Amino acid sequence: MSRIVRSLGILVMALSAALAFAQDAVLKPFVLASKGPGELAQKVEGAKAALAAAGFIVAGSYVPYANTTIIVVTNDELKNTAAKSELGGFGAAMRVAVTKVRDEVQVSYTNPPYWANIYRMSGNLKETNAQLQAALGRVEEFGAKGMSPAQLRKYHYTFGMEYFDEPSVLASYDSFDAAVKAVEAGLAAGKQGVTKVYRIDLPGKKESLFGVAMKGEGDNKMMDDQYLMSEIDFKDVKSAAHLPYDILVSGNKVLALYARFRIAASFPDLSMMGSNSFMNIMASPEAIRKALALTVGGKGD
Repeated sequence: MSRIVRSLGILVMALSAALAFAQDAVLKPFVLASKGPGELAQKVEGAKAALAAAGFIVAGSYVPYANTTIIVVTNDELKNTAAKSELGGFGAAMRVAVTKVRDEVQVSYTNPPYWANIYRMSGNLKETNAQLQAALGRVEEFGAKGMSPAQLRKYHYTFGMEYFDEPSVLASYDSFDAAVKAVEAGLAAGKQGVTKVYRIDLPGKKESLFGVAMKGEGDNKMMDDQYLMSEIDFKDVKSAAHLPYDILVSGNKVLALYARFRIAASFPDLSMMGSNSFMNIMASPEAIRKALALTVGGKGD
């Protein structure tokens, strides 16, 4: 009986999410699920349990810096939808952030229809949207003024900057298996400060998505997760679900979305200049590309 009730609940959520999507086509990158008093560790465990009960697989989690835990999840809809479009593998995961901000704990997650459109996937992930809402809650979308699906599917930050279909080719190998092996080895070694958070293999397709933690200091601080977010994630409601960064093995190639697209996708309203602006992280896109390339056996130049 509990399975039937849960299934009916998810169906109702899916219908309401579909109606909301039809009525309000302006999408924002993140959803605030809840905020209030509590202990960070308990909220993290509670979120993981709720996600598992809603049918998600926790692919991995990590603590990029103090008071923040990122949980990465996937499900059949995410993987199957990701497998249907070119470079769709970048959308095979959703990210959940549990963040302690002063005296409250915020739980937030990546907004499925926003990311489905910005990654040009073949569907809007309505079931995943409903399942996340049922598992974690939904207070509001946040993170930007918002864009329509049509705007998201052709998005780039500004003139001369990369689109979704212009990823960096970090390295090439003789086969898919060789590429995956090289990525696994590089992440395990962690010599560039880049280590593995999760791996998701897409069904029926030679494509695997890796999530990576990035630690850097001194000359390499511009690729560091904590440094980067300290500059751009400055608002009261945190956008920590931007993390972690991702690498996609597609066929025999190892790819990453160039940071001028990947960061802007999460922070499309970030100013070009001034305090807490892209100007402050101007060197980060190339620092990230270089670190990722060297990690997976490619060239830094």
